[in-house]
Amino acid sequence: LSLYSSPTRETKYVETPQTQLEEGVSHLRHVMEPYTAWCQQMLRLTLEWRTSLSSALSSDFFSEGYEFLQNPPAGFYPRLGVIGFAGIVGLFLARGSKIKKLVYPVSLMAVGASMYYPQQAVAIGKVAGTQLYDWSLQGYIAVESLWKDN
Repeated sequence: LSLYSSPTRETKYVETPQTQLEEGVSHLRHVMEPYTAWCQQMLRLTLEWRTSLSSALSSDFFSEGYEFLQNPPAGFYPRLGVIGFAGIVGLFLARGSKIKKLVYPVSLMAVGASMYYPQQAVAIGKVAGTQLYDWSLQGYIAVESLWKDN
């Protein structure tokens, strides 16, 4: 037992009022919260993209391509220039429709590439011809089945 009696304490929590600066900072944080979340998400995506890009660049495909461009075969860059110039001429000639803007440059570049690389052009032509034949046959069968159903 205590000799002295302790007075009963009635405590009350009193919150200090916020200053105008604290209120302004709080309001700014609430307003900027979606943007900071978006920035954090972009930072995460950038870091993921950077790691995947660094792993892709360390792969053999890119290293072989880099070595090829460092030590190209004789006449590679002039051939590349002619093929690229053919594409630019195709863009110049393809005034009007968007289909022309797609078809003309690609076809002129293909013609330019086939002049310099005829064996590869023949191989690609054979594969493309086979695919085109298969697609036309499938289209013919589909049209025929629709015709017979009606």
